[in-house]
Amino acid sequence: MEHQVSEAMLSLVYGELRRLAASYLRRERPGHTLQPTALVHEAYVRLLDQRQIDWCNRAQFVGLAAVMMRRILVNHARDRIAEKRGGGAQHVPLTLAGEGIGAVEVNLLDLHEALTRLSETDPRKGQIVELKFFGGMTTEEIAAALSVSTATVERDWKFARAWLHRTLTLS
Repeated sequence: MEHQVSEAMLSLVYGELRRLAASYLRRERPGHTLQPTALVHEAYVRLLDQRQIDWCNRAQFVGLAAVMMRRILVNHARDRIAEKRGGGAQHVPLTLAGEGIGAVEVNLLDLHEALTRLSETDPRKGQIVELKFFGGMTTEEIAAALSVSTATVERDWKFARAWLHRTLTLS
């Protein structure tokens, strides 16, 4: 049953996931070996492995798929760096625009580590960053997916942006 639900959900959001994957890959180095379709399919396979998930809505599915795609790209970057013994780390633009915070060029792995630290300190703020920045979800969609108010999402997003900006520019 769960497999049928996730297949049905995938068919509803496949185009959106493909556009999201293409957007991620545009931020990667030229000649990246992963293609958008492969990234979506790998994320889908990982989603099928998830147990205990009640697929509530499209936003939750897209958000989790976005997180999976980010993790796939991080693992791919780690493998590539390991092959080159530390060389060739990919830098991606992190736009934390708004409220006086500008764009910062950061290493994908540095961003992943900073987001992991934020999530350990405050899991909800980490989820909001993943859903908004990586999942492209709106404040309203995040609020519905996390069962919190839009004001809470906005407040946590503002804090998380500032925290990430400070963490990434000081490292």
